[in-house]
Amino acid sequence: MSRDYYEILEVPKNADGEVIKKAYRKQAMKYHPDRNPGDKEAEARFKEAAEAYEVLSDQKKRQVYDAYGHDGLKNTGYSGPGDAADIFSHINEMFGGIFGGFSGGRAQQRDPNGPAHGSDLRYDLEISFMDAAHGVEKEVEIEKRETCWTCEGSGARPGSKPQNCPTCKGRGQVIRSQGFFQVSSTCPHCRGGGQTISDPCGDCHGEGLVSKKKKVMLKIPAGVDSGSRMRLTGEGEGGRRGGSSGDLYVVIHVKDHEYFLRDGQTVYLRYPVSMVKAALGCEVDVPTVNGTAKLKIKAGTQSGERFTLRGEGIVGLRGRSPGDMVVEVQVQTPTSLTKRQRELLQEFDEHSQDDEEGFFAKMFGSFKGREKEKEQSH
Repeated sequence: MSRDYYEILEVPKNADGEVIKKAYRKQAMKYHPDRNPGDKEAEARFKEAAEAYEVLSDQKKRQVYDAYGHDGLKNTGYSGPGDAADIFSHINEMFGGIFGGFSGGRAQQRDPNGPAHGSDLRYDLEISFMDAAHGVEKEVEIEKRETCWTCEGSGARPGSKPQNCPTCKGRGQVIRSQGFFQVSSTCPHCRGGGQTISDPCGDCHGEGLVSKKKKVMLKIPAGVDSGSRMRLTGEGEGGRRGGSSGDLYVVIHVKDHEYFLRDGQTVYLRYPVSMVKAALGCEVDVPTVNGTAKLKIKAGTQSGERFTLRGEGIVGLRGRSPGDMVVEVQVQTPTSLTKRQRELLQEFDEHSQDDEEGFFAKMFGSFKGREKEKEQSH
């Protein structure tokens, strides 16, 4: 392309990003192939606008272009906005599917023999509670289909070429008439590929893809939780006929911990304390996701009371501060007592009877008072 990018989008050279984006939207809608079927000039203008926008919306590319023009971009390795599928996908992502979300499919129908983007893959990975809290690196082995190096994804033996399907004439679709209507369906002979291979590649047997195992290193950040997804660009299934590879999505599953319970960034722990320590108060070392921390338990603590340790929870993704840890005290009643322990508890109980008798006397006194008030009212 030799036309000036600013001229293509009809914007001044000092235009900001928002002006450039609006101009691109206008050009894309005007020259979109779905609105100009069969118009080669409109299709060329559509691709020109996509390339112009990709350069002018990128600060680094724009600086190179402003300084050195098209030759400067070529020297950086830039070769255009990608294939038609990439352009359609980019437009729908930018403008929220202004063309109804069918552009990618229609582009494939117009050129079934063009580059085919590889499928995305999913890998489910289970990690421990602590690995999720602190982050971890994991090497996993995945089995996927990669682009065949022998035929470069064409499916044909080197030296030969695929032929247009005789049934659909290379369109990938067959049209049948039903009354006043015409119904289009996938060609049964080439299965929508638009081509047939009479001399298939010996390595991929005409598929254009070969199965291989590959080890991938995953750097899992601290703070992930079950359901978190990681995207590894280009690690999915290989493309065919020059198409780009798909992506690999790793879905995280975190194992439950024996003692800790997590809710977002907050960690919960039930901590046992003896009856005596709960009554007298004490300071204990409690386990946290980061090691241990001091916790002061006040005198007279009851079972079920909660204490909060600030900043001892799970760190947040994208640099957010860690959450808190909530410790729920569980007062333990002794089950196996020595003779001396039993004597001491009985002595303690005897000294506590005055308080109990006072409590019950007050409770029953209140009850009798209400009964007397009912009798007088009748």
